Amino acid sequence: MTIVLAHGLGGRSDLPVPLWLALYAGAAAVLASFVALTLLWKTPRLRGAEAGRPLPFERFLDSRALSHVLNGLGLVFLAGFLAVAWFGPDTSAANPAPAWFYVWFWVGLVPLSLLFGPVWRRLNPVRTLASPFRGRRPLPERLAHWPAVASLLAFLWLELASGHSDSPRLIAAFVTVYVVIHVACGAVYGPRWFDRGDGFEVYAVLIAGLSPVGRRADGRLVVRSPLDGLLALSGSPGLTPLILVVLGSTAFDGLTRLPFWSDLAPSVPLATAGLLAAIGLTAAAYAGGIRLTRPYLRRGTEPYTGFAHTLVPIMVGYTVAHYFSFALFEGQRGFDPAVADYTLVPAAAIALVQVGAIVLGHVLAVCSAHDRALGVLRSGYRTVGQYPLLALMVGYTAVGIFLVSGA
Repeated sequence: MTIVLAHGLGGRSDLPVPLWLALYAGAAAVLASFVALTLLWKTPRLRGAEAGRPLPFERFLDSRALSHVLNGLGLVFLAGFLAVAWFGPDTSAANPAPAWFYVWFWVGLVPLSLLFGPVWRRLNPVRTLASPFRGRRPLPERLAHWPAVASLLAFLWLELASGHSDSPRLIAAFVTVYVVIHVACGAVYGPRWFDRGDGFEVYAVLIAGLSPVGRRADGRLVVRSPLDGLLALSGSPGLTPLILVVLGSTAFDGLTRLPFWSDLAPSVPLATAGLLAAIGLTAAAYAGGIRLTRPYLRRGTEPYTGFAHTLVPIMVGYTVAHYFSFALFEGQRGFDPAVADYTLVPAAAIALVQVGAIVLGHVLAVCSAHDRALGVLRSGYRTVGQYPLLALMVGYTAVGIFLVSGA
């Protein structure tokens, strides 16, 4: 029995309410939150990187000793994973490495980062392996986050379009090449490479923006509102493409679970084209919303990056919706590759989590976008100027619910 790596969501076609009702309810929740915000939230309230109260035990949490422990754990996990992936059985039915990689690591980055903030930076074994080299060459600014986009896109292609995503040897080869490339780049450019070039670390930092745990502008670990954490991301240029790549890939993942896709008997080239098309359409929709918003912005506001952080809750909501049942069921194969209990959670409960994650993600996005809009829209246009992005979010909500419905 092979691991299910096309992330079909169990029970997706068994929504506990009719599809039309789920669509209306989701759109209504987004619209109602916008109306409430325009009535009750009149001025910018979020402080971003300036917000937060210091965590208890901050000295211990930031101590060199704890960092060494976390660095060591990351290296042990990487070594153990590669040993099993390279030298264990060459089938996912007998080798737990695919479940470790796709579920425990990739999906696990979401709850890890939401609960503990940017902790992956300290666990990241690739960063640890590169740390002795102390590279000092400046990283060209024109690269922005494009290396992270490329590395994450390579992973998503392996997962969703390669046709052999459950092969332990292919996974081992991918991870080995990934580690070698990023260690080499880290040796040349130093730690800053991982802040902008390591797709998994940049992705984890984005998710950590929604965590109540984060770093204030003065470097201290603090407890803060997740909306403040999101605003703190807004100063990072070049993150928009990475967010759109993840959003588009989850849309493609949902698309592949629809009956018409199976009827196509898709090949690797067709799957690759579909993945790129889904990312392109997602990006085009965002670009269209920003283009319509642009006339209402104050001079000097960079439109495409100015609202990019507001997409992070949508990205996380889609990720939870598309991976929730996959994590519950296929994650069990990390303990025993031959066993997965598909009766662990009722289909209706899975569907509720899926729809709820999408709607909650969009509501948080509306809150974040509203506060940002109050600061960057011209006086007199602070309501009407939000309509294009509101329409975009309603559209994203409807498409997301439709895809998880399996209609």
